[in-house]
Amino acid sequence: MAEKDPKLVNAGVSDYNKPKRTPNHPTKSWIVVARNSEGKTKTIRFGQQGVTTEGSDPKTDRGKARRKSFRARHKCETATDILSARYWACRHLW
Repeated sequence: MAEKDPKLVNAGVSDYNKPKRTPNHPTKSWIVVARNSEGKTKTIRFGQQGVTTEGSDPKTDRGKARRKSFRARHKCETATDILSARYWACRHLW
């Protein structure tokens, strides 16, 4: 078996493009080792620690408004660079 990429080991994730919670990090709540189609890898931390989201299925009007505002503010419809924190926050959290 081939040796794991040191970035995966240091981040404590099982595979590329698999986000993992980081509850003990002082500022960021998620980590991912992203790998694009060209094979380039990057360790990315995203999400504000302590903030809860309702994700893709908000139940309340307030939750729906928060989701809409976040997605507009960060231009989530154009987030296509897998090596950016914006991409992961838009796709994974909101």
